[in-house]
Amino acid sequence: MNDVPRPLAVVDAVSGDGAVLRLRRHGNPQAATRLFMSHGNGFAIDGYADFWSRFLGDFDIVAFDMRNHGQNPLGDPAHHNYAQMTHDIAAVGRAARAEFGAKPEVGVFHSMSAQSALLQVLAGEPRFDLLILFDPPNTPPEGHPAAAPMLAYLRRLVAWASQRRDRFAAPADLAAEYAATRSGRRWVAGADRLGARSVLRADGDEWRLTCPRDLEASMYRQGITLNLWPRRCDVAVPVTLIGADPDASYPAATGLSNRALAAEGGFAYRTIRGTSHLAQFEEPAACAAIVLDILRQTGL
Repeated sequence: MNDVPRPLAVVDAVSGDGAVLRLRRHGNPQAATRLFMSHGNGFAIDGYADFWSRFLGDFDIVAFDMRNHGQNPLGDPAHHNYAQMTHDIAAVGRAARAEFGAKPEVGVFHSMSAQSALLQVLAGEPRFDLLILFDPPNTPPEGHPAAAPMLAYLRRLVAWASQRRDRFAAPADLAAEYAATRSGRRWVAGADRLGARSVLRADGDEWRLTCPRDLEASMYRQGITLNLWPRRCDVAVPVTLIGADPDASYPAATGLSNRALAAEGGFAYRTIRGTSHLAQFEEPAACAAIVLDILRQTGL
């Protein structure tokens, strides 16, 4: 895929601290079910277009970037945390209902946004009828067999994000970096270019990351102590976890964590063979098929 579909409408939601979250409506406004779509840390939802564009004909879609990512203006760095992102999820839902009307709502979120949506529901605002969460990087309790791999994974990401290159001569330079990674070598054609364009903003003769690297690193750091290991009985809406393949040749720590969380917490669980934490870039068609199957099974 080479281009992001043009939105039907663009609306700015405002969170409680004044942060602006730019909603883009796509798909079929007459559809019975609305899908909310967002992304993982350091990415932006336009980069996932090969995945979510597969729902355009049958669903009303609200795509949005998390604060200080993608199309959103840069806000107060002091508010770049999970507590504020939890409020952001609620603000996005309120804005969509005010502008587009109420209908059944499904949250389809990845990684950081998946954790934020789960926290929002646990906080007592269960407006979603269903959550489909791709590979939330939850760290198990101390002593759990999957805890050490997750902690090591998040600490590596903190170190990497803190030192990553943040300015580029052109988006093609970042696309080349994506394509050279272990996961990036498995991304579908065009995903590296879409991903790069979605996270860069022109700045004079250069392009800079829309989410500053220090803020990206801070979210990985916060994930280490997030203590998000819920049980199904604590969550007011149905949840399906779609984890990275825990049996892959080089299994992502998140895959081990999500399989354990599903088994111990009583959550519905799916995985796609061979996928890493970025399954929606690697296998967008298979990811979309799983989401559609879940929606059919639940009548949404």
